[in-house]
Amino acid sequence: MPITIIVLGVILLLVLMIVFKVNGFIALVFVSAVVGIAEGMTPLNVMASIQKGIGSTLGGLAMILGFGAMLGRLVSDTGAAQRVATTLIAAFGKERLQWALVVTGLIVGLAMFYEVGFVLLLPLVFTIVAAAGLPLLYVGVPMVAALSVTHCFLPPHPGPTAIATIFGANLGTTLLYGMIITIPTVIVAGPIFSKFLKSFEKSPPEGLYNPKIFTEEEMPGFGISIFAAIIPVVLMAIAAVFELTTPKENPLRQFFEFIGNPAVALFIAVVIAVLTLGLRNGRKMEEVMDMCGESIAAIAMIVFIIAGGGAFKQVLVDSGVGNYIADMMKGSSLSPLLMCWTVAAMLRIALGSATVAAITTAGIVTPIIAVTHADPALMVLAVGSGSVIASHVNDPGFWLFKGYFNLSVVETLKTWTVMETLISILGLAGVLALNAIIH
Repeated sequence: MPITIIVLGVILLLVLMIVFKVNGFIALVFVSAVVGIAEGMTPLNVMASIQKGIGSTLGGLAMILGFGAMLGRLVSDTGAAQRVATTLIAAFGKERLQWALVVTGLIVGLAMFYEVGFVLLLPLVFTIVAAAGLPLLYVGVPMVAALSVTHCFLPPHPGPTAIATIFGANLGTTLLYGMIITIPTVIVAGPIFSKFLKSFEKSPPEGLYNPKIFTEEEMPGFGISIFAAIIPVVLMAIAAVFELTTPKENPLRQFFEFIGNPAVALFIAVVIAVLTLGLRNGRKMEEVMDMCGESIAAIAMIVFIIAGGGAFKQVLVDSGVGNYIADMMKGSSLSPLLMCWTVAAMLRIALGSATVAAITTAGIVTPIIAVTHADPALMVLAVGSGSVIASHVNDPGFWLFKGYFNLSVVETLKTWTVMETLISILGLAGVLALNAIIH
């Protein structure tokens, strides 16, 4: 019955948005309430769950999205993004731009959560699209695929690192196996899959990038442009290294953990961009602050829709759907790797959050490792693969992709959802193949 309610709730959400054109945030909050009550929650508990979901989602993302949008707008409106884009185009050539963005996505994705890298890199994608005259999804999907792959496969990304810790898996081994699986997965889900998306002729949403083409004299130098764009990545990467190599009480680690926090790192980057790209280039503070203010206005509805997705996810979690699915899987005769992937996949489809699905699965299947002597590193990757499958309307990442790529719900299902499913299935295939070879 709980699964049936979820399915009907998702259908209701799709009908409201696609047929009746209801605003995404309104539809998500309404369906969250309907599903929560249908699952047996009291109206007061449903409201508390919705508020908790919105609060927890925005609590983790509000500053990141805000500072990320400001940084992106500053990099875009000062000509820095165009400088980086034209340099990349000249270095790699138009036909190899996708590969440049894949490499960029993998590097950036190692150090930060998916949403942070997404918000940080999208303005660069917008500028490359404008400068090279290529379709938006054709350019953007390879970068997004690379970010998503690191999210589920590669330490020191927080997700795989947390699961590896729970399973007692060696991080180096997990990283090695993850890299082996990552390469073919990101090639298929990124550059190859994006070749089938050229029919989606989309322009970036107004306000999230600057369509102006700058002259050579107006653009800042490549060095300062790339520095302003990647300083958050550098700070977060340094913090990740210290977290892996030094004890918690080490003062240097604590310092870099602070400045490497995504929100703090992006704030530092905004300050640097204001000084180096704005004031240093002769712009007045009022003009630079106008850029920052306009960037927030541009993402306001995107932020609310993401929050609505968080509310839906929280209602599903608080109604006990996760425990229901876990009970269904007890006593199954599946192999440990397939069980990991299946549990994570079911939780992902039901709950929306890849992180919640992965961590919940880890708690469910950890005892299996001791009984079956399954490879902990491969178990980490199996869980990661399952946790990204079939992202749809209950996933805040679905709405993030939809908003920034200016897609309809149906178009997002045909692009983002298919890409995430490709990553999941290819990841499982890679895990099973490695298991057959190694064991």
